[in-house]
Amino acid sequence: MQLYLYEEVMLLALRNDKGTITTSFVEQAVAGAVIAELLLTEHIKVSKDKKPMVDVIGRKPLGDPIIDEALKMLCEAKRRAPIATWLSRLARMKRLKHRVAERLCARGILKATEDKVLLIITRKIYPEIDPRPEQEIIQRLSTAIFGPNEDLGARTTVLVSLANGTDLLAANFDRKKVKAAKTRIEAIVQGDAIGKATKELIQSIQAAIMICTIMPVIISS
Repeated sequence: MQLYLYEEVMLLALRNDKGTITTSFVEQAVAGAVIAELLLTEHIKVSKDKKPMVDVIGRKPLGDPIIDEALKMLCEAKRRAPIATWLSRLARMKRLKHRVAERLCARGILKATEDKVLLIITRKIYPEIDPRPEQEIIQRLSTAIFGPNEDLGARTTVLVSLANGTDLLAANFDRKKVKAAKTRIEAIVQGDAIGKATKELIQSIQAAIMICTIMPVIISS
């Protein structure tokens, strides 16, 4: 089953049995994956300006409601903006994480249900009912990070970067093993095979997610 990058990110972010989210930055990870999808399908490009900006170069919808909504936002923007700005905007798309989970429910991978927090607050959860797609993702990441040093495609490279930047690698693999593979992970993210534009995308996503990560700490200090 071929999944979009943002769907793969969501599967990595969900606890399989409980159907709850493992990271506080799932919206940023999903938004980064959507931007990556638009770049890899040549709908957008990163400019060569001193401050790299996102330019729309293809306006034809992909046929996916979430990606197409993001593309529409880009097309209708009054002025250009850098990737970090678009990451923040797309992360605020209405009901983003729930819409992604609902897409995976429609594919028969997750099940939508509810539980209560402290016996008072009702929340939606999405336990996994078909583990095979996520198992394939985990295997792909495992081979990329812990396997032979072979060339990787851009999609796997972006997924490794997004998962690493939002702590999803540590959520799905042994933390000590991930830490020991730090050099390999950095080599994947910086790999020449992915191209300059994809490198800039990854760097911008990581920087934006880092800002999202440290700002609550600064505000509470």
